[in-house]
Amino acid sequence: MMSRLSINREAVRIVEEIIDKADVLNVKCIRTDVGPTLIDCGVEVRGGYEAGIYVSRVCLGGLGFVTLSFKEYEDIRLPVVEEFIDHPIIACMASQYAGWRIRYNEYIALGSGPARALALKPKKLFKKIDYIDQSDEAVLVLETSKYPPKEVMLEISKSCNIDPKNLYILIVPSNSLAGSVQISSRIVETGIHRLDTLGFDINKITHGAGVCPIAPLHPDPTIMMGRTNDALIYVGEVHLSTTGISDSEIGNIITKAPSSTSSSYGIPFYEIFKAANFDFYKVDPNIFAPAILSITNIDTGKNFKAGRINIDVLRTSWGL
Repeated sequence: MMSRLSINREAVRIVEEIIDKADVLNVKCIRTDVGPTLIDCGVEVRGGYEAGIYVSRVCLGGLGFVTLSFKEYEDIRLPVVEEFIDHPIIACMASQYAGWRIRYNEYIALGSGPARALALKPKKLFKKIDYIDQSDEAVLVLETSKYPPKEVMLEISKSCNIDPKNLYILIVPSNSLAGSVQISSRIVETGIHRLDTLGFDINKITHGAGVCPIAPLHPDPTIMMGRTNDALIYVGEVHLSTTGISDSEIGNIITKAPSSTSSSYGIPFYEIFKAANFDFYKVDPNIFAPAILSITNIDTGKNFKAGRINIDVLRTSWGL
């Protein structure tokens, strides 16, 4: 799937818009002494819905259309993120997937966004999807509530093989409004990653669309993580289009994909995580999936669907 698309160059265009609209977006741009530009989307500033949309677009390497709306779930009306992606594997797996774990002394953050494609984080994934980006500028999104130390910024620049002054780092805490929006915008990636873990050839996916509620904020980041995961797991919907794969293959795998196949299904994620002693490795991996997944085989026109919405878990988790 070699492509001439540069997700870093596309993302830099979006970053330039963010810098121009910093005051409108309630974000703060900082040119650091060591070169990289930090864009604070929720640590020392409020950020907001629109900032979250911009962060989501950056995470997708500029290859996704992301918007806000409202949707009714029984008697509840919730704000949602809707996304439509024409290059889903490059956008979601080469860029949006949080595949770069940043660690330096006490500093820990999850890195996503197009800079991963320059650093090849993780290398095995980029080999699978056969994507290489070439750019002398890079954009990384860090899900954290702390600014990265200079050593981290310089190491990221080195890993991307770029001049530090050409690195842009967006900082977005999970318990900020921009953070909640951008997590909900990961619903298509959640579906694709789930299919990947089941052995589905994700390179056969041609288009993706999804909708997911935006979790209400909570000051405790662990509780907030539970809320955002519940949005994806219990109410998130994904639709994918595929080619070059048989109806029988799709039919055999789609029933295994939704979160309802997990032994932990039906429990708010915070409670699942707490029961696992807050250790992700002890959580049933089958829970990390959308509530509903549908697939259209564009070669045959046949449609497949599995899963269900479970608004009752959100009533408990979010106190609705």
